[in-house]
Amino acid sequence: MLDFQTIMKDRGYWDEKRWHGTKHQYTFHTGTIIEFLSPDTYGKAHGPRRDVLFINECNNLPYNIVRQLMLRTRKIIWFDWNPSSDFWYYTELEGKRDDIDFLHLTYLDNEAIDEGTLSEIESMRGNKYLWQVYGLGELGEIEGKIYKDWQIIPEVPHEARLISKGLDYGYTNDPAALIDIYYYNGGYIFDELAYTKGLSNRQIADIILAGKTAPVIPDSAEPKSNDELRLYGITVINAHKGKGSVHQGIQFVQAQKCSMTARSVNTIKEYRNYVFKTNAAGEVTNEPEHQWSHAMDAIRYGMQIKSNLEPYTPYVQPPYEPPGYAASPHTIEVQEVFTGEFKPHRA
Repeated sequence: MLDFQTIMKDRGYWDEKRWHGTKHQYTFHTGTIIEFLSPDTYGKAHGPRRDVLFINECNNLPYNIVRQLMLRTRKIIWFDWNPSSDFWYYTELEGKRDDIDFLHLTYLDNEAIDEGTLSEIESMRGNKYLWQVYGLGELGEIEGKIYKDWQIIPEVPHEARLISKGLDYGYTNDPAALIDIYYYNGGYIFDELAYTKGLSNRQIADIILAGKTAPVIPDSAEPKSNDELRLYGITVINAHKGKGSVHQGIQFVQAQKCSMTARSVNTIKEYRNYVFKTNAAGEVTNEPEHQWSHAMDAIRYGMQIKSNLEPYTPYVQPPYEPPGYAASPHTIEVQEVFTGEFKPHRA
């Protein structure tokens, strides 16, 4: 949506009176309407019919939602994606329909690519997987993928318990990632609250305070930012960091049953692309690539409980009542955890 506005203004086509900010619709002088949607739930896909449908990074949407959007489109449908892994296009559409045109394009076909994006993609040449996907535009054979077997679910079940909020700071070059972490039926659910560049600490605090109450566990390398959040009345528990903490945290998270909500599109994208670095010899190391680490770091932080008073493991051992709920921020109380069932599909 922001790209559309930028391009329209840059070329002198933008007319503010034709833009409906609430409905995210722009009406051209011909009467044609372009509407921007975020159908992250099945219910949102039920709406008015349209002539043309374009889905950006379609691999981040479940097929049941895409199918509903397709059924409500009269003329033509466009999908685009980076082929980071196999998904519903290859299993549900390719080879099963005779009305599909497939275009294989790479960054070299983009006449409007900016220098920063060009440089970023070119820098991936040293990583076989990233270059295969983002440089060559070929279906990736993921080597060194960190997390596996996470599920995508439509939404957070009503009975799920919010245990913490993981926060990875960012501003100019990296997005700030804020993730709600729920405990439910023996596993964890991650629900993306924010994934945006340029967020001030005040704006992050506003997002946190507007949601459900839970302790926030951010990067301990940002003490000034953490103290500022505390000034806004937010319970903040510094994430445990130190030698081996990243590897330990990754191992702990991967050992759990994990799910992501369908609306967490950036978290899903990072999950699919989060890989270990390879060295000059092409060997996989124990160090994660930074590019897809923001939501993943937030999740790893949010799965921690850190106390400066008692020597116990910093990682969650449910069922429990995390700091921020009890009278003391360093007290853990065992509580009953709701159980139930949901039917996820593979991410």
